[in-house]
Amino acid sequence: MSTVAEAAAARAAADAERKDGPEPVTFAKALTTAMADAMREDDAVVVFGEDVAKLGGVFRITDGLMSEFGEKRCFDTPLAESGIVGMALGMAMNGMRPIVEMQFDAFAYPAFEQIASHVAKMHNRTRGRVRLPMVIRVPYAGGIGGVEHHCDSSEAYYAHTPGLKVFTPATVADAYRLLREAIASDDPVVFMEPKKLYWSKEAVDLAALRAEFDGGATQRAEGRAVVARAGTDATLIAYGPALPPALAAAEAAAVEGRSVEVLDLRTIVPFDDETIAASVRKTGRVVVVAEAQSFASVASEIVARVQERCFHSLAAPVRRVAGFDIPFPPPKLEHWYLPSVDRILDALDDLQWED
Repeated sequence: MSTVAEAAAARAAADAERKDGPEPVTFAKALTTAMADAMREDDAVVVFGEDVAKLGGVFRITDGLMSEFGEKRCFDTPLAESGIVGMALGMAMNGMRPIVEMQFDAFAYPAFEQIASHVAKMHNRTRGRVRLPMVIRVPYAGGIGGVEHHCDSSEAYYAHTPGLKVFTPATVADAYRLLREAIASDDPVVFMEPKKLYWSKEAVDLAALRAEFDGGATQRAEGRAVVARAGTDATLIAYGPALPPALAAAEAAAVEGRSVEVLDLRTIVPFDDETIAASVRKTGRVVVVAEAQSFASVASEIVARVQERCFHSLAAPVRRVAGFDIPFPPPKLEHWYLPSVDRILDALDDLQWED
């Protein structure tokens, strides 16, 4: 905005448009709203990346931000991911709160050296003197009929890098809530957005979500998994794009007489061992569902943590339903690659039921 008065007027107009009570909201709108609300509350929050300003991003997640906040706070950059992250790093070191978009999952790989060598290590390297309040938004995973370099599930690279937080919402409410928490965090957050969920829609009370952050954001969802569906016979552990098929499989299992609990991790780093262990000790049987290939994956880590903490409560070995250990397939074949209800049900059947 060009003047303080114009900025105040924009905030007042946004407040006037707010509705009380649940209303249909898309995953994409929740993300856009989270960024806009954070930008209205803090002039240090800026958004930039490839085509995020005039176009509003490939998926239109930043649509309208430039028109409201001006080109100084939402602007386009050259096609240079390493430069985008490097500039955000410098801005965060000097008091700004940058939000950058990587456009597609595999497009972020040229910036990985910056992320792993500098973003993740700066706080430790400076003995805590320098913090990096920055968010790297990564649209990721498949389900949109995209080609390779557009559908990677790259969360394990970031989760394996100490110094980074890794968030991955699976619901509309968490899209808003977790992005607001990521922006408010003083540590760098890699924010993994499941592309196939952008157009999903839920009845959400945005006013209630905003109220959670009145007076300053506090951590509420970070590091806390939630029970998306209660059950007693087995536990499905999922996150991000794997949550919808996990819920659908639990619904199908109920028809067969099995009560299946579904957990949504919400954040991979930090990880919620307590909620997961409580569910596993209750049900005794576990299937981990993830879209990424299974070898050396986040799913592998979940299996290891469950085995270490709940071994004596398990009635069967922990199973995984994940992508295959191959590059992401062409669009016409991706339905074979992605975790499906049938594959999840087959894994549940394999949990050594006595009956």
